[in-house]
Amino acid sequence: MKYSDNKVKDIQIAYIGGGSRGWAWTFMTDLALEDQISGTIRLYDIDGDAAKNNKVIGSRLMQRDDAKGDWKFETSASLKDALTGCDFVVISILPGTFDEMESDVHLPERLGIYQSVGDTAGPGGMVRALRTIPMFVEIAGAIKEYAPKAWVINYTNPMSLCVKTLYHVFPEIKAFGCCHEVFGTQKVLKGICEESCGEQDIDWHDIHVNVLGINHFTWFSSASYKGIDLFPVYRDYIDAHFDQGYEVEGENWMNSSFKCANRVKMDLFKRYGLIAAAGDRHLAEFMPGNEYLNDPETVASWKFGLTTVQWRKNDLKERLDRSRRLASGQEEVKLEPTGEEGILLIKALCGLTRVVSNVNIPNTACQITNLPAGALVETNAVFEKDHIYPVVAGAVPENVKELLMPHLENHELIMEAALKPDKEKVVKAFMNDPLVKGKNCREEDIRLLVDDMIKNTLKYLPKGWE
Repeated sequence: MKYSDNKVKDIQIAYIGGGSRGWAWTFMTDLALEDQISGTIRLYDIDGDAAKNNKVIGSRLMQRDDAKGDWKFETSASLKDALTGCDFVVISILPGTFDEMESDVHLPERLGIYQSVGDTAGPGGMVRALRTIPMFVEIAGAIKEYAPKAWVINYTNPMSLCVKTLYHVFPEIKAFGCCHEVFGTQKVLKGICEESCGEQDIDWHDIHVNVLGINHFTWFSSASYKGIDLFPVYRDYIDAHFDQGYEVEGENWMNSSFKCANRVKMDLFKRYGLIAAAGDRHLAEFMPGNEYLNDPETVASWKFGLTTVQWRKNDLKERLDRSRRLASGQEEVKLEPTGEEGILLIKALCGLTRVVSNVNIPNTACQITNLPAGALVETNAVFEKDHIYPVVAGAVPENVKELLMPHLENHELIMEAALKPDKEKVVKAFMNDPLVKGKNCREEDIRLLVDDMIKNTLKYLPKGWE
């Protein structure tokens, strides 16, 4: 990297999962809109053709007159080639295929266990982790060997276990997880503040929040906007609008598999006193299975949806078609801000700015004072030149800690089970999971479910699971 005239040039970024037909285009868009940093993106993917396609798309994008960025795209045939000499590593992969995810999400339904996402918590999140962790063991080992000083940004789910694995393999790694769920809740508070307080055109970045929790089960213990305490504003809004909820302008939960009316987070506020800071689809999966996800009718009553894997498969077909159109020039990427902060954080780590944002890292600084030091937590942190300083968020209230602890316990169990194949630990984690416990399943049925879900993902698991 070379710093000059308030710009940093010749940045080398290794993109693991660089054949992505979605998030990669988001990343490229933000790069094209930024003129303070430039360099080379090394695209590595087990699907080499997909990486080559994105090289074409990225190169075409940078050649446009309206693109400010100056980035070169190249493909790498191995982790070694991608990582050697790089300054940053971006990890955004799909562990397995949607066939395996179909089992993750839908097989538990035979026991009445419904999942609205299936990539973080619940049976689906845990089995997804079993096949993801070995992949991250390999990635962490390669980073340790070829790029030990690089900053590593993970976007892959299950976020907590992915980042936890990176640190387990390489404790000195400089890795963190990025997630935009917190931003969504800041935007909800922006809208409610505008509606309730008469404020206009609030920048959601000015909604200042104290973040504490774990990824996709994150909470705000305080929230304010320029002197306005948003907790009483939020409480009053819920009292008046609980039945209909709140939808961000232009978003209708009935027309999208990814939107919600935020009624789950409102209910959690009424029950626990903190603002739950993720989408309702994620939040519901951390709670007992007889509550928000009891059955499809219950889900609809809370005004969010079950994202079926068939929908994801159909969406992939559309994205594959779009990939061909983008590469051939039949369609252009829209150059407008995506709302992600990854590029901003890279700028901060390069020394061009200073940023406070939410981040997923180990709790070794006791940023959440009453959670274990080995937990992978989400809080705010200060990003500046070559440093991340976690912000001390304080203690989680005991009633919220009781919700978090089963998931932190399961992080340990599932990581141990993945590193040294141990089906008993998976069974124990299933039986400890609130979604499963809420359905009062028989142990023999849970054991059979574990067996069948592992069989359906076996080709991605290390030896020892047969």
